[in-house]
Amino acid sequence: MPARAPAPAAARGGLALYELYRAASRAAAPAVLLWRRLQGLEHPTRWPERLGRPSAARPRPGSPLVWFHAVSLGEGMAALPVVRHCARLHPGLPVLLTTTTLSSFKVIKDLLPDGVIHQFAPLDCPDAIDSFIGYWKPSLVLLMESELWPNLIMSAAAKGIAVALLNARMSLKSFNRWSVPFGLPLVSLMLSKLSLVAPLSTIQAVRFQLLHTPPGIIHFAGDLKYAVGDVNAGETEVNKIKDLRQQFSNRPLWMAASIHRGEEEVILRVHDELLKMYSTLLLILVPRHPQDCKCFSLALKKQRVNFVLRSTKEVVSSSTRVYMVDTLGELSMLYRTTPIAVIGGSFLPSLAGHNISEAAAAGCAVMTGPHVGHFYHMLLEMRQINPLAVKQVNGEVELLQILKELLGDDKTLGARQRAAEDAFSIMSDGVVNRVWNLVCRFAIDFQTDTWNC
Repeated sequence: MPARAPAPAAARGGLALYELYRAASRAAAPAVLLWRRLQGLEHPTRWPERLGRPSAARPRPGSPLVWFHAVSLGEGMAALPVVRHCARLHPGLPVLLTTTTLSSFKVIKDLLPDGVIHQFAPLDCPDAIDSFIGYWKPSLVLLMESELWPNLIMSAAAKGIAVALLNARMSLKSFNRWSVPFGLPLVSLMLSKLSLVAPLSTIQAVRFQLLHTPPGIIHFAGDLKYAVGDVNAGETEVNKIKDLRQQFSNRPLWMAASIHRGEEEVILRVHDELLKMYSTLLLILVPRHPQDCKCFSLALKKQRVNFVLRSTKEVVSSSTRVYMVDTLGELSMLYRTTPIAVIGGSFLPSLAGHNISEAAAAGCAVMTGPHVGHFYHMLLEMRQINPLAVKQVNGEVELLQILKELLGDDKTLGARQRAAEDAFSIMSDGVVNRVWNLVCRFAIDFQTDTWNC
């Protein structure tokens, strides 16, 4: 179904703004890339990919190619189930995944199905985008979440390439920014070029409609982040889980995952109080950003807490009180070793939560702090299925209280674990199929026998 074109006056205004953006992005690109390289934000050898210069060969020249685009680790992980689904349904079809951040590259490169190519995404400047599209010649572009890049969308549309926005979300901050007189014509023009917008929630759909997204391309399928944890552990992961469980020796255990700087103070105070009741208690502490491990380590040393770092491969002893994970890409595996998971990014007002579905999929009793941002709809839906599926605490005092309860009552702990796993199962069921069916319906040319949707 083709997207509806904006009104002529709005289209003219959008095109004028786009030409300004196009010129500005072309002029700024060299400085932006240089600054990012100096900051260590780009891959040391693969940074030319950001200019649209490929580091891999385009498979099967002349055949259709699907381009998935995400930015960071969260969006990349949400894209993975659809990438796998596409590769499974269409073996031999070239599939390309682009991400922007180094952390996403380090984790996702090892999770891609055989044959799927990873490249760093081109900067959104005309030369990089045109070079990228000219080389890879995608037949379909699937953008994740909030990736509204004018040059990418306009260039693809001009070449007749279908573009869809999956797991679409528009934060209130972004909505307000796009709603101003100099933003609305441009975003309206971009959205008119899309073939499909699959929003996360009704609120998100309303925001997209208020930005003049054609109503006929907005369709719900569910949240792909529910499918992130729906991955069977491979042999390597199974061995890691066995090794850790052996080291943990059936000690009482809880995990604090995706902890941001400042939140560790809350977590360590709570752990200190719990140790007064459970002297052998072990905390698995997983910083959101590995570079924060140094700061967290200093805090532990200052408090004279015995801890080990995962990267050192030091064995957990009976005197170890904190096991700090300073590695990437092991969160899903770690959830399978612990009965209790507290999800960070939620205990400070400046933060906006993280995905709770991975912990639920692993059968953890799941807790989160008061600040969950756009993950609130996920929390709400899981609690509607079962009120015990996720516990949102209002702060440090309540977190301590609930942890005492779970550590001291196996029956209550088991009930919360089962509730989380069941809620995940219900919410994740079919979401990838629904998303792909929408892609087939709205973004894929059915005259092309290769797709066979």
